[in-house]
Amino acid sequence: MLLNFFIFVLNYIIVCYNLTRIGLIEMLGNIISIEENSVIIKLAIDVSTQANLINVHVVFEDGEKKIVGEIVNIGIDTAKISIVGEIDNNNFIPGVTKKPAFKSSIRIITMDELALLLGEQQITNNDQIYLGKSSIYKNYRINVGVNSFFSNHFAILGNTGSGKSCTVSRLLQNMFTSNSYLPVNANIFIFDAYGEYTNAFSKVSEISPALNYKTYTTNSLKPDGELLRIPLWLLGIDDIALLLDASDPAQLSIIEKALKLVPILRKTSYIQGDNPEVIRYRNDIVARALLDILRSGKDSSKIRDQIIAILTTYQTRDLNLESRIVQPGYVRTLRQCLYVDKSGKMQEMELVVDFISTFIVEGLEIPSPNGQIPYTLKDLELALDFALISEGVLKSDKVFDYANVLSVRLHTLINSDYAIFFDYNEMIDRKSYIAKLLTAANGRKAQIVNFNINYVNDRMAKTLTKIISKMLFDFATEMGERGTIPFHILIEEAHRYVQMDRDQQLLGYNIFDRITKEGRKYGVILGLITQRPSELSDTSISQCSNFIILRTLHPKDLAYIKEMVPNVSEEIVAHLKTLQPGNAIAFGSAFKVPVDVQIDKPNPEPLSSNSNISKIWFG
Repeated sequence: MLLNFFIFVLNYIIVCYNLTRIGLIEMLGNIISIEENSVIIKLAIDVSTQANLINVHVVFEDGEKKIVGEIVNIGIDTAKISIVGEIDNNNFIPGVTKKPAFKSSIRIITMDELALLLGEQQITNNDQIYLGKSSIYKNYRINVGVNSFFSNHFAILGNTGSGKSCTVSRLLQNMFTSNSYLPVNANIFIFDAYGEYTNAFSKVSEISPALNYKTYTTNSLKPDGELLRIPLWLLGIDDIALLLDASDPAQLSIIEKALKLVPILRKTSYIQGDNPEVIRYRNDIVARALLDILRSGKDSSKIRDQIIAILTTYQTRDLNLESRIVQPGYVRTLRQCLYVDKSGKMQEMELVVDFISTFIVEGLEIPSPNGQIPYTLKDLELALDFALISEGVLKSDKVFDYANVLSVRLHTLINSDYAIFFDYNEMIDRKSYIAKLLTAANGRKAQIVNFNINYVNDRMAKTLTKIISKMLFDFATEMGERGTIPFHILIEEAHRYVQMDRDQQLLGYNIFDRITKEGRKYGVILGLITQRPSELSDTSISQCSNFIILRTLHPKDLAYIKEMVPNVSEEIVAHLKTLQPGNAIAFGSAFKVPVDVQIDKPNPEPLSSNSNISKIWFG
């Protein structure tokens, strides 16, 4: 602590010295023009003898009125200053309500005044963490409020190589090292597009045994962590729709029916097969599908073939091809009664209809799934196929066109390497599953959970990200005391997942848009990390309150930032193009003014460096 105090004092002296060097005791000049929020002054100092004054703050003083501006442009004898706020009663108030008078004296801001804008350099409580050092005021430490930053959605933007991954790593590392308080109750979930962050956080427990990091991998061939597995029965209609890439709202009713059917039709023996209630449900469902076929008006041969096909797959103990139909004087099986004669007629059609009708239970409602009965992808396939039949896929080409594609996609998933992600071998409810996500290998709570989604394609990565994010959001919204267990969801390469896709038309919402609009009051906070902000969902980015923007070059992204991000001036946009790697402009609700900040290198760093071509080429 004593060493930190001496470092703080030394930095304070250095900052004071630098402010003196750039003309603290001199009056800068006189106002010659006021244009909207900008002031043009005639300089009274020789700028050739001064340090660079660009982005330095100045004070227009007129009696007790103090208006603060930032030098955004300077020439040999004039300077352009942008008004950023005012100092009233020793408080800085951002925003422009007053303009300086022409008679105002103009000077460089003092250290005490600078602290009102940028915050105190010394951290005195657990509501502050260190962010970096000012790029303008050398060695001035920039701290940020934990509540003001982490209780709001935020975005970290910048081109490849600008330092996004390092910024994220340093920001989270600072949470554990900035002060003596440890965020042991943090719940941070990172969706890691390239598997970069394990190197940055795997040793966090060395800071304290109470701090832990956990990683899940999607590499099923050579797992580099615990393999990500999601209990299928915890997924709802919307989740399955995303998983099967549904595209038509009409497909949702089929998925809903399949989810209702799967506990009844599943082949796995989680429930005893002779359970009377289960048998009644199964018989009723099978019978209704058979009656639809019998009454379809198709020729008898097609009817017979379809009934045989259904009963071969979906037979029950009571209703199957060998079921006995008793008539006065003789007994025949159902199979025998399906006989079609030479004239193409099924002579016992009425008898078959009457027999199957006995299994219909009027008013029998299939209960909605409650997440308490486990099932597999194979069970779901069985239920989905039956749901398609009951929806009339065998009777209508139109229904077949939009419905059968779900069955094809599910079958493809079952036979793919991705099926393992939904192969969960124990019964678990949602609350216990989330608790297990947050339990490290040593049995202690993990504050950072990393999902390495580097080993799956973009579609599956997006689906996994949405499903887990929705599960966290749903859990948070159903808590009795909302916001008591905050979840922070950080999405690397967010432009690949947080998009303006068809979820709105299909489901009526996009989960990331919903989180950004509603999540804050439930303690679910989204952090968007991306190199292409112009490809993000407009709704999601517009709901972010804090921004750390590193070097950005693409004209489309610069235009998008200016359009979508609040309080961005032309000067800030121009400045973004010239930032060095690791340097950023931070602004938003956690900052009183936009801050040029140099982010310290994380220790250890994420694995985000470029390939060493010369070493590889030349050995």
